[in-house]
Amino acid sequence: MTSPGRRRRAAGLAMTSALLATGCTTTSGRATSVTSSRPTVPVVVSASPSRPAAAAPPYIARVAWISDSRGRTLRVYPTPAGRIAALSGRAEAWTEVLRYAADAGTPGMQAQFDCHWTFARIVEPDKTSWNLEPWRPVVSQSAMQASRCNPGGAEGTVPSSGGSGPSVSR
Repeated sequence: MTSPGRRRRAAGLAMTSALLATGCTTTSGRATSVTSSRPTVPVVVSASPSRPAAAAPPYIARVAWISDSRGRTLRVYPTPAGRIAALSGRAEAWTEVLRYAADAGTPGMQAQFDCHWTFARIVEPDKTSWNLEPWRPVVSQSAMQASRCNPGGAEGTVPSSGGSGPSVSR
């Protein structure tokens, strides 16, 4: 069994690797370096006879609004194609989310989705759903990444002010 600290460090290394693989930089503008005693596998999306350059939509299978002690959460369930699609499929995937839940169309919700699309698929590829919460604050991209796509508190924590409205599943 691994400790929470070890899992956080591993997730941080995976997030940094994803940043480097996608050409992203830190807020200082310099690329972040990662050192590890283990060999790393670069994340590459390329065309080959056995693997297409991009997975075809749909990228989102369904969404479901739930309510709990933290407030409202939109659970986004990606399709298998949504789990492996190129980063360029993000806008199409967000459009699919909005077809299911038009009320999700806020800057904070889209920023959380963008973070999940870019990083959560790499860090936690088998996560059942990507959870987006309207009660989370709108933050910079670097703060979003530092919070592992959960600004205002990790998943499972209670926010200072809860969400509102009934839960709706679609």
